[in-house]
Amino acid sequence: MSDDGRYTIRSGRASDIVEVARLQASVQLQPATGGSPHPGIAAWVEDLMDGHPSVTPGDFLVAEDAATGRVVAGLAGLRQDWSLAGLRLPVAQVELVGTAPPHRGNRLTERLFAALHQRYAADGVPVQMIEGIPYFYRRLGYEYALAGDGAATVTAVAPEVAATVPATAPEVAAVAHDQPGGWTARPATVADTDALAAIDGRLTGGDAWSCPRDAAVWRYEIGGRRDADIARRTVAVVVRDGRVGGYLVHGARLSAAGELIVVAAACREPADWVRAAPVMYAHLGHVGRQHAAPPERPFTAVRPLLDPRHPLVRLGPPGTPRRPRGWYLRTGDPAGLLARLRPLLRDRWDAAGLRWPEPVMTIDMYGRAARLEFRGGRLTSVTAVPGAVSPSTDPRTHAAIPPGALLQLAFGHRSLPEALETWPDLLPRDHLTGHFLTAAFPRVPVALWPRT
Repeated sequence: MSDDGRYTIRSGRASDIVEVARLQASVQLQPATGGSPHPGIAAWVEDLMDGHPSVTPGDFLVAEDAATGRVVAGLAGLRQDWSLAGLRLPVAQVELVGTAPPHRGNRLTERLFAALHQRYAADGVPVQMIEGIPYFYRRLGYEYALAGDGAATVTAVAPEVAATVPATAPEVAAVAHDQPGGWTARPATVADTDALAAIDGRLTGGDAWSCPRDAAVWRYEIGGRRDADIARRTVAVVVRDGRVGGYLVHGARLSAAGELIVVAAACREPADWVRAAPVMYAHLGHVGRQHAAPPERPFTAVRPLLDPRHPLVRLGPPGTPRRPRGWYLRTGDPAGLLARLRPLLRDRWDAAGLRWPEPVMTIDMYGRAARLEFRGGRLTSVTAVPGAVSPSTDPRTHAAIPPGALLQLAFGHRSLPEALETWPDLLPRDHLTGHFLTAAFPRVPVALWPRT
């Protein structure tokens, strides 16, 4: 893809698996291993490059040293679709960014990201997401625009978690059958994958961001990963009258702090949460005690990496609040992102009974702009147009929105009034424009378990 004479940036290949796994294991999470290669990272890379239903070796980018032919840096872009209210949005999650120590300082990370962004611009993937080093990725065009969790951590001695719950069989951690409403919980099997995919299909029409999985991906999550894979999670299902009514996804082992991490939970029907939540917490308590190895690693808490507004959190026991982690987002095409969101914007304005009185609304992102066209007051199209020299004073500009603020608004991390307090250069032209943008960009809950 690019070659400066010393390093070649190229797509990964099947023949790179061993070398990429060795590189990443030697540079990721080194404090946890005391400098030794991390076996969980190596297994994760091997799983992604060999057998994952939606990832291929070509989704990796590597830097190859021309002198030795060795892979000395790399990253992975994991493509997925996020959904909200029936809208499908292609997103790429960036993972496993690493460079061998002797080759650091040569701008390889910057070059790898440039190649990645170029790839997604060509492929029409409008948004990239990354977790990781605080602030670092802002320098590569990413903005903190989504909260990854923030739910309270629940101590293991909370009554809902600490209750002694018998298992139905030694190898099956299931809660007692006399739970409210006849709900039970048990580990998922590959026979559950169609039901799990159906639940995710229903979530795509909900009011929270989600990352639905089809049956093939659920099958992989349940039984396709290596045991050592650091990204491996355990899937449980909640069942009533023999029918899968929801799921719960948690860590396959306790964290170093003795916490059982919860990454996802869902119910087929919203009304089922009142019955299902106590069963889920009892199941988590049972699993946490199974995983404990006192005194070396006691079970200390259930830690949901969930939005504080998530039903499992709202209906669960009180705990210790946590500050949300930052998920950093980037778009190289802000007008294209708004075009992807057009059905959502139109429906929100329709629901609010709003009709734009002009044929056009122009939103300027300080360098690039989006032209929103209306017919009969309803949004019909969004196209990219050149930005104004001075959007804050240009009479044709209805709103000037910094790109980072646009990401926060687009993903519902902040409402317009909240963003106005944070971004002094976010400038609606008048009260009417502000009213329309407030309706277009409400705060949105997050129920994302991104694919890893």
